[in-house]
Amino acid sequence: MNDEYIDPTREGFAALKDLARDHPVEMLNLVKLRDHAAYADGREATGAQAYAAYGRESGPIFRKVGGSIIWSGSPQHMVIGPSDEDWDIAFIARYPTGQAFLDMVYDPAYQAVVHHRQAAVMTSRLIRTKPLKTGAGFGE
Repeated sequence: MNDEYIDPTREGFAALKDLARDHPVEMLNLVKLRDHAAYADGREATGAQAYAAYGRESGPIFRKVGGSIIWSGSPQHMVIGPSDEDWDIAFIARYPTGQAFLDMVYDPAYQAVVHHRQAAVMTSRLIRTKPLKTGAGFGE
């Protein structure tokens, strides 16, 4: 993968803030980690170690806003999609409302630890979804 998508663009975040905030949201996360974390202060760690630090330190804030991980997996093979996109981590985070996600992102304690994610991640995808009722098959 040659692209770097670590933080949202200003335009992307503005569009996110314009979406309804009064219903549950599920955030699909696809994460490719760096071999070596890129900390601004030069500290040594692997991408996996830096991402683990992000998880430990952001977890209480995530849970405080009502967040939970509803699915996680270890990607194995891109069946449909660009063959040069491979991911180390995939998960879906559920928030009780769109506002809860924004509350987490704006929390000063979260802002103090997000540097671990920024150091760990080579590229990522974050897709906000509105949960739908599931049926017995595809597209129902």
